[in-house]
Amino acid sequence: MMSKTTLVTLTPKAVSKVKEFLTVEGKQNAGLRLYVAGGGCAGLSYGMVIEENPSEEDIVMEEQGVKVFVDPMSAQHLKGANVDYVESLMGSGFKIENPNVVSSCACGHSFTTG
Repeated sequence: MMSKTTLVTLTPKAVSKVKEFLTVEGKQNAGLRLYVAGGGCAGLSYGMVIEENPSEEDIVMEEQGVKVFVDPMSAQHLKGANVDYVESLMGSGFKIENPNVVSSCACGHSFTTG
């Protein structure tokens, strides 16, 4: 069931990249799972994976034609986050701008929320 909740947003560039991954994997009807896991220097880190179906407790959203699945625990840390896809000389990848982050580690892959 799709929720009207906008927990996280995806930029057009991120949506395009997710759609590209779904096409390459032959999973056009799948969605993007966005989650927060314990670990890293600051305590929490982000994760993303392509999944066929949400679990029963997931918050399910649709952003510009891309389904996004977030579990309730991760939702607490991701509310208001924006997912972008950046390409630079230093590399390319998804970048999450999260208003809940109060500190992060020097590597930029781990964070703490308030």
